[in-house]
Amino acid sequence: MTPRRRPDARRLRALLPGFALWLTLCTPPAWTLDAPSGLQRWATLAGFPLLGLSVLLRRSWPLVSVAIPLATSLVLSVQLFTAAYCLALAVLGYLAGVRMVRARPALWFFAGIAAAGVPLCAVVSRSLWPWFNFLMALLLNVVLPWLLGRYRRQYGELVRTGWQLAERMELEQQAVADRTRLRERARIAGDMHDSLGHDLALLALRAGALEVDPGLDADRRAAAGELREAAGAATERLREIIGVLRTDDESAPRVPADESVERLVERARASGMTVTLERVDEEARGSGEAPGGDPVAALPPMTGHALHRVVQECLTNAAKHAPGAAVHLRLVRAAGQLHLTVANGPRPAGPAPDPVSGGSGLVGLDERVRLAGGTLHSGRTPVGGFAVTARLPLTGGPVTQAGAPEPTAAARKLAQARRQVRRRLRQTVAVPLAATAALLLLMAVFALVSSPWTVLERADYDRLRIGMPRAQVADVVPFFSLDSPPDGTPPPPHGWSCAYYSVHPDTVSAYELCFADDRLVGRGVVHRRDR
Repeated sequence: MTPRRRPDARRLRALLPGFALWLTLCTPPAWTLDAPSGLQRWATLAGFPLLGLSVLLRRSWPLVSVAIPLATSLVLSVQLFTAAYCLALAVLGYLAGVRMVRARPALWFFAGIAAAGVPLCAVVSRSLWPWFNFLMALLLNVVLPWLLGRYRRQYGELVRTGWQLAERMELEQQAVADRTRLRERARIAGDMHDSLGHDLALLALRAGALEVDPGLDADRRAAAGELREAAGAATERLREIIGVLRTDDESAPRVPADESVERLVERARASGMTVTLERVDEEARGSGEAPGGDPVAALPPMTGHALHRVVQECLTNAAKHAPGAAVHLRLVRAAGQLHLTVANGPRPAGPAPDPVSGGSGLVGLDERVRLAGGTLHSGRTPVGGFAVTARLPLTGGPVTQAGAPEPTAAARKLAQARRQVRRRLRQTVAVPLAATAALLLLMAVFALVSSPWTVLERADYDRLRIGMPRAQVADVVPFFSLDSPPDGTPPPPHGWSCAYYSVHPDTVSAYELCFADDRLVGRGVVHRRDR
């Protein structure tokens, strides 16, 4: 005998929220089961399984889950607002706003419902103002909860984004700390290289002195020579090891730190490059001194190092990316700043392959110039070459930031999420207010325009006879009737249904036409009674 399988507990727990929601939404229709109309009673009874279907579709088809109670509510009342489905429309509209990723389908859905409901109200009720009640119910009972759900979704995304960014920032901080420790170790290794290199150089010097000492025999001089060679080899291996320990953004110094710009240009020319150097000292010209001064004389240390680095990198890039092109360097000293421009022409045509570039050279230059208190710009020239322009300060002192650092990708994403939440909050408040104001304005205009539409002419009223079929009466009276009788009008007798039409647009009197069994059974004129 096959054992009976127990239901999955996790599946039951997953179904419990939906079942509880269905019971909650079914409570208002259960209170209205005593509706006198047969159609309304059947619409209320059909709402229980239909609400269950809406609850099942609330995740996969949120707009369909809203459309189902909308349809059943319209069956009960053309003005849409009903006690049976008011809660269902608000809750399912809110859940649709939470679940939907895009807002455009919902906006088209609401616009379609409004466009179809307004003429439906006019045709079914044959009175002027049910369309206004319909639009207000749609706005406040469906659209507003949907906007609240959209805001809740955006706020949840902001919270999730914040936690993700916090985790990412924690990982980035850990990575920065690791890189900082590695760089500090590299700096310590560099200090050890300088110290040990100096000691090994002294050791090699003393060994060389012993190697040529005539007071020692041949074996000891040979041992001193081996010691000198070993010290030189140890110095070379130490230099290679320190080069391996350097980080990617640090390059081993291949030239002396105090090398001048002229020396860089001379070495570039010696390698076969065509380099011209132009130096202009505007400050010397303004003071009346000889214009032949050196614009790079007596530079602050940071400015001097940055100038050397920019010129070196620009010459290297020109040799790599535009071999054979002429390079022009212009140094101008003016207004307390040093202006450097390095421009090269386009690469001559030829089969030279494109060099492989890491793309970090200009980034490193920009950081070096920024730390020196200057600015760096680079880009293509109109003739197809490339130019780099740097402005460096001529005065020392604290380093000034050239500009605020650009926000990181994580910060930009968080700022974007915050802007979306603020925009969604403004929409949640502004859209209902704007729509309500538009409806009130439309109502005022409609009241001025539609007042003659319910006027029953005296001649048409006189044509009506007791006992006329309702269909024949409808051919005589206006299409629209008053929404309510004048104040103080007594209720009609049991079994009668009455319609009211204006006597004149500017009066408060109305014609009363009462029907029973689809025939005219009473007519008269009623006036408003002051209480």
